[in-house]
Amino acid sequence: MIGLIADPPESNPYKHQNNVSPATKKNDDEKMAQALVEAYKKLKDQVQQVIVGQDDVLEQLLIAMLARGHCLLEGVPGLAKTLMVRSLAQAINLSFRRIQFTPDLMPADITGTDIIQEDKTTGHRELVFEKGPIFSQIVLADEINRTPPKTQAALLEAMQEHDVSVGGKTYHLDEPFFVLATQNPIEQEGTYHLPEAQRDRFLFQVIVDYPSRDEERQILERTTSTFESKLEPVLDGKTILECQETVKRVPVPEHVYEFILDLVRMARPKEESSPKWVKDLIEWGPGPRACQQLVLGSKVRALLRGRYHVTVDDVEALAHPVLRHRIVPTFNAEAEGISVEHLIDRLLKDAPKKEESVM
Repeated sequence: MIGLIADPPESNPYKHQNNVSPATKKNDDEKMAQALVEAYKKLKDQVQQVIVGQDDVLEQLLIAMLARGHCLLEGVPGLAKTLMVRSLAQAINLSFRRIQFTPDLMPADITGTDIIQEDKTTGHRELVFEKGPIFSQIVLADEINRTPPKTQAALLEAMQEHDVSVGGKTYHLDEPFFVLATQNPIEQEGTYHLPEAQRDRFLFQVIVDYPSRDEERQILERTTSTFESKLEPVLDGKTILECQETVKRVPVPEHVYEFILDLVRMARPKEESSPKWVKDLIEWGPGPRACQQLVLGSKVRALLRGRYHVTVDDVEALAHPVLRHRIVPTFNAEAEGISVEHLIDRLLKDAPKKEESVM
């Protein structure tokens, strides 16, 4: 059986850590993994008191959090994207702020700004930094594509570095920190396309689809009656940080690394080994961050299913949310009605799958 500790002896991070043996740490990691599965079930039960269905969306949101990533949720109005994020924040004991993005929103409205403050006793005036809503652990960027790129870019440093720089000073954000953004795919007037550099900062682009008929019936019954629910937090920041460290120690077999590399590199039209159809249908492919996030996301998915190692199935399950916002189709592809989802399906079909080596 593949153990949870995958570091070679010379790079073992526990070698000089309070004389804790690798075997002891392995047991701690396995207990943390089991606790994570239980916490996920409780978290799901809490959120489903308010949200009907959307199991895949909820799982991908939690995977992104445990992989220390951010999520972009895309769906038409009325699918409870905002309510889902708010409910998730209530079920996790973290600070939460919502930013409603509008065309007149300025970067300082997100990051904060220096203001002049006067001491009433001395009359002395000084510049004091007034923190903006970005200084929360879960930030809901609602309808992020309704504001110009200048304001959208105010999130870039926070999303990548978990820092905010204002007035020549850098302020560190509290950990854990997540940006969960929503956008409307059908409305064009009054919206702005997210820059590719910013889209790449999101671990997942999650598609929120219409509910089934039975789910929509449950929604009607709950929202048009006296039904009420009170969500209780089942996770806190310390536990999430511990889980994030445990995730990093989940081993990845060599054949899974190779599959991820083949899949991502195949999607780059300038790669010599790319198939001809890629060069014809893909204008721009994913960068190395896609490989990194496929690995991290797959590690979390494996743990949530009670496994201590990653499989190709984990990668295939997360390929769409990781790659769909990192692939730009050509004009020919768009003219022929070939979607990004179709391109990813074809990449998964053509990517070679090597057999797992026997230990």
